[in-house]
Amino acid sequence: MLPKNNSRLINAWASFDWSNSVYNLIITTAIFPIYYLGMTQEAFGGEMVEFLGMTIKNSVLYSYAISFSFLVIVFISPVLSGIADYGGMKKRFMQFFTYLGSAACIGLYFFTGENVEYGIACAVLASVGYAGSLVFYNGFLPEVASVDRMDEVSARGFAMGYVGSVILLIVNLVLFQQFSTFGFETGVAATRFGFILVGIWWFGFSQIAFYYLKDRSTGKKITMDILGNGTKELKKVFAVARKKQVLFRFLSSFFLFSMGVQTVMLLAPLFAEKEIGMEADEMIIVVLIIQIIAIGGAYLFAWISKLKGNGFSISVMLLIWVFICITGYFLQEKVSFYALAGLLGFVMGGIQSISRSTYSKLIPEETQDTASFFSFYDITEKLAIVIGSMSYGLIDQVTGSMRNSMVFMSVFFIGGLILLRLANLKKNMA
Repeated sequence: MLPKNNSRLINAWASFDWSNSVYNLIITTAIFPIYYLGMTQEAFGGEMVEFLGMTIKNSVLYSYAISFSFLVIVFISPVLSGIADYGGMKKRFMQFFTYLGSAACIGLYFFTGENVEYGIACAVLASVGYAGSLVFYNGFLPEVASVDRMDEVSARGFAMGYVGSVILLIVNLVLFQQFSTFGFETGVAATRFGFILVGIWWFGFSQIAFYYLKDRSTGKKITMDILGNGTKELKKVFAVARKKQVLFRFLSSFFLFSMGVQTVMLLAPLFAEKEIGMEADEMIIVVLIIQIIAIGGAYLFAWISKLKGNGFSISVMLLIWVFICITGYFLQEKVSFYALAGLLGFVMGGIQSISRSTYSKLIPEETQDTASFFSFYDITEKLAIVIGSMSYGLIDQVTGSMRNSMVFMSVFFIGGLILLRLANLKKNMA
């Protein structure tokens, strides 16, 4: 593999964000949730759907399905990361999950509403593919960039992801609005074809990263005996984190605020549709605004981190997230939602980018098991998403309003902020 800080290697690594972020934007955020709600309501004559013999609200089912997909990653990630570090196969597993996710996206073309079990299955597999590939992708960051460049390189990855996903979202939007020009009978048919484009884009552009990123083979033979290595490695990582207080406190903070960050990002489209009354085309415009602003946010907070430290940068963003959740509870007008969505985009790119680079900086320099360290990081995030999205769905189900779910997310951000200040990152990362 090319040496650290090589521009071609950095761009190739960041290009993986370009390839997979189309899933995150189009399937989890902008188009599929709206398509899913519309098609299931049409097929079942309302919000309540039949799923595996149960009657459940369509939005609640979707939030539970996303929670389940991340729970799957929590269970399989330790085993796979252990094998990856033992045999030096990070890229191989990264490829497997990429191909699984892209194939599942293409499979969504055949979801038409009444086959809700099939649609949820594809959505879960796509989510597993996306989340699983990120474990090993993030694990390459310490091999691509030196500590002093991690904030910048991490921000570049997220920025490339936002740009790539916006391009394909615009393509999907044009296909939907001008469906007859492109030979589609309806806008729905054009939307379904868009899911195929996501899978092809994800699969195709990921080959750039796969060409430049190289596994460091250990020469060790993979046997059934080492399947438990992942759990052992995670225990070692936990032991290291317990000894290194700043790392443990940062991970605890990250666990709490990720419950809010990821849940709000995943379920914001459902909130906009149900509570604000946003139409599909209006929601897509909102998402475009968020993505464009997120590019600037990623770079701005990387710059702030360089000037004032990672702890200060993340603290500012968490305060903004608290404001977003509380304000969201009172929102009634679409114009106000546009403004709040812009603010969300501003901190969305920054919080993900700086969190990833902060953790990379806290990993002991002498470690070689980066997949295991990032598996631990990923499990922390995925458990947070499971708890956060389950809480969101449960509050929605019990109270009948997503507004209550939204304001409750502020509790996670406040708790994360308190633990982050206790970590004293500026002192411990100096």
